Amino acid sequence: MPYKAEIYYSLHMGGDGAKFPVVLIHGAGGTHLNWPPYVRRLPGYRVFALDLPGHGKSGGLSQQSIAAYARLVIAWFEELGLGRAVFVGHSMGSAIALQLALTHPQQVVGLGLIGSGARLRVHPDLIQDTSSETTFHRAVDMVVSWSFSSNTPQRLVELATKRMLENRPIVLHNDFVTCDSFDIIERIPEIKQPSLIICGEDDCMTPIRFSQYLRNNLSASHLKTIPEAGHMVMLEKPEQVADGLIEFLDQLHASKRTTLA
Repeated sequence: MPYKAEIYYSLHMGGDGAKFPVVLIHGAGGTHLNWPPYVRRLPGYRVFALDLPGHGKSGGLSQQSIAAYARLVIAWFEELGLGRAVFVGHSMGSAIALQLALTHPQQVVGLGLIGSGARLRVHPDLIQDTSSETTFHRAVDMVVSWSFSSNTPQRLVELATKRMLENRPIVLHNDFVTCDSFDIIERIPEIKQPSLIICGEDDCMTPIRFSQYLRNNLSASHLKTIPEAGHMVMLEKPEQVADGLIEFLDQLHASKRTTLA
């Protein structure tokens, strides 16, 4: 199993390595498996999908700030010697990607922001219910009910519920505390990297207005909305998310190649 800096990751070796690598960062209470095969195996690209510290197969502890997660991710990234990459994050993972664009702009070629926002407030009931093992199941049920479109197959909802219940309550609790404290609204204009923003039209966790705000305030961004999908849009509509990412990555690679020519 591949590990660097105590972080587990999967690797898809697409292409010849000439294009910028892609790093996938999952959301609260997630693992690399939150990215379906369509997204983890983008044709023509090296795709790294990690388990954040304290999640899945990774060592270490879950954190209580986006900045702390970003420091650990960049330590992993630098130990791999990747240099520069496109960072694609979902929800809390998108906050980490945005933070990296602010603190390590030279290493961030572009951003994929899925179910994202410049501020990620969390319902107080979720923070309270994840603080105790006796109410943890109730919190997971609430999260799942807000994360999927009503059109999503029940088997997918059940699998997502099972995976989230595999977390220790403290991990999901810390992640929600982390999200609730995230707010970079004042710093959004500093981010200049090209960005693709993807949002499910039925997203209740990070409603579409959050993505529209990013589109309106990130100088080089494009918003792709996907109907009949909620917060877990990459699981609900994996082909559409993968197609959007491939188009964005190909355009990004072509523009960088033209600039260097």
